[in-house]
Amino acid sequence: MKLSEIRDILDADVLVGDEFLDREVYSAFGSDLMSDVLAFINEKTILLTGLTNPQVIRTAEVADLFAIVFVRGKMPSKDLLDLALEKDIAIMTTEYTLYTTSGKLYENGLRGVMIEGVLR
Repeated sequence: MKLSEIRDILDADVLVGDEFLDREVYSAFGSDLMSDVLAFINEKTILLTGLTNPQVIRTAEVADLFAIVFVRGKMPSKDLLDLALEKDIAIMTTEYTLYTTSGKLYENGLRGVMIEGVLR
């Protein structure tokens, strides 16, 4: 699924990274615990989170993520957006909760990450 499709499904606003909307995403992972992100995320995964501090961008950088969706209408700071832009990470925000965001993406064919051979 392309980031542009995710934007449309979630009625999301793209805050940074319009130029990356043609990137392909294979799975999604929702968490506010960045340690879980580092432990379970894999390639071409989009992060869904309500956490809007710079640690999210640092975690995404370490995990080679290229897109983050902030849920519940969370608006990150300008500093966070500048850092995301510097790291080529697309940032979107949606009004939906984490649960609803996950469900909408799953319903449209985007699956969760594989953990120990099991889809989560």
